[in-house]
Amino acid sequence: MYGIFSYGISNPRVGFKHGNYILDLEVVGLLGYFDDLAIDPAVFSQPVLNDFIALGRSVHRAARQRLNELFANDASAFSDVHDQVFIHESRAQMHLPVRIGDYTDFYAGIHHAENVGRMFRPSGDPLLPNYKHIPVAYHGRASSIVVSGTPIRRPNGQFLRAGTSIFGPSEALDFELELGLIIGKSNPPGDPIMVEEAEDYIFGITLFNDWSARDIQRWEYQPLGPFLGKNFASSLSAWVLPFDELEPFRVDGPSQEPTPLPYLYTSGKKHFTLELQVWLQPADGEKICICRSNANYLYWNFAQMIAHHTVGGCNLNIGDVLATGTISGTTPGSYGSMLELSWNGERPLHLSETITRTFLADGDTITLKGWGFLNGVRVDLGDVTGTIYS
Repeated sequence: MYGIFSYGISNPRVGFKHGNYILDLEVVGLLGYFDDLAIDPAVFSQPVLNDFIALGRSVHRAARQRLNELFANDASAFSDVHDQVFIHESRAQMHLPVRIGDYTDFYAGIHHAENVGRMFRPSGDPLLPNYKHIPVAYHGRASSIVVSGTPIRRPNGQFLRAGTSIFGPSEALDFELELGLIIGKSNPPGDPIMVEEAEDYIFGITLFNDWSARDIQRWEYQPLGPFLGKNFASSLSAWVLPFDELEPFRVDGPSQEPTPLPYLYTSGKKHFTLELQVWLQPADGEKICICRSNANYLYWNFAQMIAHHTVGGCNLNIGDVLATGTISGTTPGSYGSMLELSWNGERPLHLSETITRTFLADGDTITLKGWGFLNGVRVDLGDVTGTIYS
């Protein structure tokens, strides 16, 4: 996985995660290990991954292959320069891995959408009429996306209490278990990305927590959608897993009925089986796993999200983040938000004999975890952690 790190008085730069160590790719390049690949070491001295991403997938693959070769003999290739190229992760500070120009949040988790529909529209179809026709999304706020580990301040806003509009700190603060796609290639304005080519525009994926103030959101979202209930913070993993690393985990997705229109139609294995977890640790309690889900619960796949995003002519840029929306499963233990886990506060979640939650309290720490494991092959996603404070 690639990320941006610093330590001591050093400037932020590109690193590659290897076990509990970070490989300093700028130093690796200066030592000549990438010379025959024509990769300028300066690209690894940048405080974001964007310049490296811009080199294209063929360069990314060549660099990854070289790293595989260097690691093949228990890192013996670095035995004489170990302390120059490896930094233990405990010594490093991690930074936001990409310069994010734009951020879009989808609603691709069908079980989350169904649960929300059952809560707030109990007498009708839990899914809105458009759900199985288009990958629903909204344009979010990129400036408030923060790197994992950044504390999250409880937002203030306007919401209803006993039918009266009041202003104050949110009383229904929530997390959302999501994946984020890091866009790796730009398309010109007006030129849609065809669904068959859409995966070529993904550099990598991360875990993503789209924090939500449900009470603020509930009061404001009609008719234009989320605003203050969402724009105060989202947390992104410090590490980006290259998209190629997902190949061993391709699986068939859910049956899509009705059949999507031609510009959205995909065949073959376009979904991925990735185990996802959410852990909650109160300030005065033990860490407990409150959600076990899987990326394969998504209804719309990554290629369909990108194709729909650009079909009207929207241009994507390197470093843009496209988030999947909440990934919930079919059982209560797989629900990817407190809104669902507590059923909008009606069913408190018991963390211990003395601690319950309907929504998040100050001092609570939420950690998202994810990995793929199939046919003896494993990859890990970087954790996403945030602690609530007022």
